[in-house]
Amino acid sequence: MRAPIGHFDNATPAPGCLDELTGPVADAVRHWRGNVPAEQIVYVDTEPEWADTATFLEHYGPELLDQSANCVVVAGKRGGESTLAACVVLSGTRVDVNGVVRRQLGARKASFAPTDTATGETGMEYGGITPIGLPADWPVLVDSTVVDLPYVLVGSGRRRGKLLVPGKAFAELPNAVVLEGLGVA
Repeated sequence: MRAPIGHFDNATPAPGCLDELTGPVADAVRHWRGNVPAEQIVYVDTEPEWADTATFLEHYGPELLDQSANCVVVAGKRGGESTLAACVVLSGTRVDVNGVVRRQLGARKASFAPTDTATGETGMEYGGITPIGLPADWPVLVDSTVVDLPYVLVGSGRRRGKLLVPGKAFAELPNAVVLEGLGVA
């Protein structure tokens, strides 16, 4: 099939290539619920050494910057309690950790989670973390600009491969909260 965005050699509906995904992501696709059918989530095979945004755009086209999102894991702390959450913002922006995230989580302090925490808690590879398949109790904070796009390129759970997901599907993820201004220039 032809990918809905970008120019990729191999594009397959995600339910048809569950073996290419990490366990949590494959389970989420397998048990997908929502108005967007799972078949509209597309897996594209990409080179793992090109997974980071700048290198990815260099090889697959700079036009994808405005159609790509990063999923980062943050930790909000209040007293002795720590809350992990995921933030999904367009790749050309950064997460407003000390403003929007901190307030949304009701935390005194918020910061990016350490790599070993992010990968260990998600079961995904660093550089490939995706909002699909995260732990069920995590808040998933999504910038409103992501939801407004027809398709968004995000990680697949691994450094190899990406998912192309209809923007409106992010609002239907478990514990998703769509926020204005989560991603800032």
